[in-house]
Amino acid sequence: MTSEALQQEAAARGGWRENPWVSLVVLALGFFLTMLDVSIVNIAIPDIRADFRASLPTVLWSVNAYVLVVAVLLITAGRLGDLYGPRRLFVVGITVFTVFSLLCGLAQSPGQLIAARAVQGLGAALLLPQTMAMIVSLFPPTRRGLAMGIWGAVGGVAAVAGPSVGGLLVTTLDWRWIFLVNVPIGVAAVVLALVAVPDLRFDRRHRLDVGGIVLASAALFCLAFPLMEGERFDWAPWTLVMIAAAVALGLAFVWHERGRQDREPLVPFVLLGIRSYSTMVVVAAAVSFGIIGFMLLMTLFFQSVLGFSALAAGLALAPPALISTLLAPFAGKITDRLDGRVVLLGGLLFTVAGMGWAAAVMRLDAAWLTFLGPMVVIGLGNGLLIAPMAAVAMREVQPALAGAASGLLNTVRQLGPVAAVTLVGLLLAQRSSAWADGAAPVDRYAEALRLGMVLPVAAILVGVLACLPGALRTIRGTGPAGGGSA
Repeated sequence: MTSEALQQEAAARGGWRENPWVSLVVLALGFFLTMLDVSIVNIAIPDIRADFRASLPTVLWSVNAYVLVVAVLLITAGRLGDLYGPRRLFVVGITVFTVFSLLCGLAQSPGQLIAARAVQGLGAALLLPQTMAMIVSLFPPTRRGLAMGIWGAVGGVAAVAGPSVGGLLVTTLDWRWIFLVNVPIGVAAVVLALVAVPDLRFDRRHRLDVGGIVLASAALFCLAFPLMEGERFDWAPWTLVMIAAAVALGLAFVWHERGRQDREPLVPFVLLGIRSYSTMVVVAAAVSFGIIGFMLLMTLFFQSVLGFSALAAGLALAPPALISTLLAPFAGKITDRLDGRVVLLGGLLFTVAGMGWAAAVMRLDAAWLTFLGPMVVIGLGNGLLIAPMAAVAMREVQPALAGAASGLLNTVRQLGPVAAVTLVGLLLAQRSSAWADGAAPVDRYAEALRLGMVLPVAAILVGVLACLPGALRTIRGTGPAGGGSA
């Protein structure tokens, strides 16, 4: 069923469901909640520790449990949307998310909070890929870039709002309200989804790839868990065994999926045969790794080298998020008129230039104004990445496979930051161990942080190289303007 046919079917139902922009508001609301809960909890960690009298590693699992479950289950959740309908999975996901947000707010021990956060992550994983999949189904390619830009801008608003909203709730009320505030918003999202979002179905047989789900989930867990916890346990043998098991399980998953391609596999290999989609998977991995790695290094530099407070460091890092949030819808509109690969290449070049500029001015006597220029350039680059990346990735994907495509793409985007934090931590640890006993002198620590900038810059350059051939073909006029091949 084509995107246009789906829109005609939605219009025939009448009411709000005839307007895809109303549906976009509802989908963006669910997306906002899931993204907000990635960042809002960090600000409350000191208060949660004090209330429960728990250790920092224990309380950090209230963050890690959520991220881990989301990363492991996104592929499965995306495919479930293809088989049973994306609106149904969206409603189930937002319901689970809302109920367990309430339980997070009522938790009486660290164990209860961690368990509730894990199931809250399940709800987020169920709804997240459906948002992108339904945008693909509801909007034609000529308007999809703007819709993706608005969707991406919502994620940017959540990233910016998380620490500030969380700080306000913790300061004026209590840390529990960072979860309880989700409840009325979640209830409203469920009601609006049932009223305003069309129940799209794709006439597919309901045959679930249980073997693929087990293998994929086990492989992702065995990869993500040691990457998140390996440094804390000094990379004990069991962490390396888990990574080796992830590789073995991943190979077993590929072998299993090859034999199921004619029986509704968890990951249809036809997706990877779409050059525009497979290219954007590489770009998404590079961008998520590069941006999070850069932000981590700059946060450490601001606080550990320049002596900024947490608030001052947050304000110094705010321009990229603010600028990209404002720019994303306009970049989406441009993507609807031009080839998204050209817009994306421009965003990648701005981003890598800003990162290089920031690395060049990382001096011990630097002030926050020194970094304003680089941060503005990075913000311009990030704003040109969100909409075209999603639009180009999903342009040639059939609506019936949009959930699987969204799940795989978002899984890569979730694993990128985990890998970035791990590799940056390893580099800093290795450089520190090479120096004298005790804490490294501040100038040498600054040197290590500058060296660490090689990692995010190299990641963004990988994205440039992946995007460059298709963009150059379009610029030279030898490629399709609509972004057929990347």
